[in-house]
Amino acid sequence: MKVINVKNRFVPHWLNYKQEEVEQLIVNKSQKGLTKSEIGIALRDQYGIPSIKELTKKNISTILKSREIKEQLPEDLVALYRKAVKLHMHVDKQKKDKHSVRSLVVLENRIKKLIKYYKQSKVLPKDYEYSLESARLVVKI
Repeated sequence: MKVINVKNRFVPHWLNYKQEEVEQLIVNKSQKGLTKSEIGIALRDQYGIPSIKELTKKNISTILKSREIKEQLPEDLVALYRKAVKLHMHVDKQKKDKHSVRSLVVLENRIKKLIKYYKQSKVLPKDYEYSLESARLVVKI
């Protein structure tokens, strides 16, 4: 069985962007309010940049940190907030859906664990707490 080394990627010869141009594109997209994953998708689809890491030797998070651009909440936490708000709206309408009630409890526990992790890694402030109202404000549904 032969193992293929995936790390031997290279920058395509047809790519006309330089490292500084790509970093500036990332900063501009971030200032417009795009998340890191949306920035990567936009650079891939609109500009034809297949791999930011191969071109700049840094990932999007590192580039944004070096330019001191910080997001308010981590992207995965916002996604869980969105899911919790939608599930809570469903549970409010469908009182007898016990499976969804349990799913909501499990989801809120996952959110609290993630917040605890982000507090320990100093991404979120120590006094940050989860509440459904704050999640609704973040998600704006």
